Amino acid sequence: MCKGFAALSSTCLERAKEMKVHLGQFLHKPKAVADCHRVSPEKHGKVTVTTRPGPEGTSKGGIGFEKLLATKRGVSAFRAFLRSEFSEENINFWLACEDYRDTKTVPKLTLKAQKIYEEFIKVQAPKEVNLDSLTREIVTKNLFDPTGSCFQVAQERIYSLMEKDSFPRFLKSDFFLPMLKTVEHGIKGRRWGREPEGGMCG
Repeated sequence: MCKGFAALSSTCLERAKEMKVHLGQFLHKPKAVADCHRVSPEKHGKVTVTTRPGPEGTSKGGIGFEKLLATKRGVSAFRAFLRSEFSEENINFWLACEDYRDTKTVPKLTLKAQKIYEEFIKVQAPKEVNLDSLTREIVTKNLFDPTGSCFQVAQERIYSLMEKDSFPRFLKSDFFLPMLKTVEHGIKGRRWGREPEGGMCG
């Protein structure tokens, strides 16, 4: 065996050593190999949105939470579901904030802001929503100079709560399926030239 190795050129031995080193590195870094097969969303031209529905935010029928709240039928069905769970104040607060944001004049902003605060925000309010103390403090300070974004932080908190906590359960409830069938019927109606009123996909 020694004579056989001695007969090999030094170049061959060096190449064999290099191959051994590279093979060792390859075997000890499986993660690097696995990463080579991963394709980032950017390579497909996709944009990742962090503030809107994740996997739990979209139903099998393709109806996301944002889309649900954009229609009267969706809001009605979701509100009925929340009522069954004794948390209807969340959707009511969110809707009140949407109406508030559309208010143009300062006097009306002041009146509506005070009403929303008294009804949903302050401690022991009749329809108190679940907010952390910091958010409640921010809203309270905003009331001294009401603007269209006075309740934005609180509204986003409640939106997130409904999207992540209530919406997934709604998708599995008896309130969702009848609404989905109505939507599907509406889509068929459009294909045949009939325009359904308040469809989800409009």
